[in-house]
Amino acid sequence: MSESAARAQAFILSEGGPISLRKLATLLGIDGPATAAALEELSQVLEGSGICIIRTENEVGLATSPRVSETMRTAYEDALTREIGNAGLEVLAIVLYRGASTRASIDYIRGVNSTSTIRLLLSRGLLERTHNPADAREYLYRPTPELLAHLGTRTSSELPDYDTIRSELETFERSQPAFTEHDGDTADTGENH
Repeated sequence: MSESAARAQAFILSEGGPISLRKLATLLGIDGPATAAALEELSQVLEGSGICIIRTENEVGLATSPRVSETMRTAYEDALTREIGNAGLEVLAIVLYRGASTRASIDYIRGVNSTSTIRLLLSRGLLERTHNPADAREYLYRPTPELLAHLGTRTSSELPDYDTIRSELETFERSQPAFTEHDGDTADTGENH
């Protein structure tokens, strides 16, 4: 595999989701046609493996190949059918009442690691993950429109006792001097599921 194709694979993997072709070309330090050639080579190298390149007009990403997709679906059915439990309800309450939150802030408020719970909520389509504009090394988790629709609200502010609970969360965070928003949830921690 050429250096460009290997680096393209690494950048796509580290992004944790689709990456724009323009951004990938910039990271690789090559032009659009050279990026397309590197992606074509990478696609050929991955042929027959468990992952493949997925490409649109503007983005590229890695995904499970059709060859193993049924196996993956079967393996994850259990996670998709189990209850979200109290831990899931706690995480949802935090992002609904506090707003977009990093994993570190969710962990801090709950007092326990929330990685697997967040992963479950993401797979269920109840949370969405976006890059944090304040710190490119971490993600923000927010409720999905589907979650709000399921709750019968258009916005989180329509939830019961919204102002009271939000105020209590803010008071709790202000009273904790050790709390910082940048204590974890970096993009390179393996939290890319």
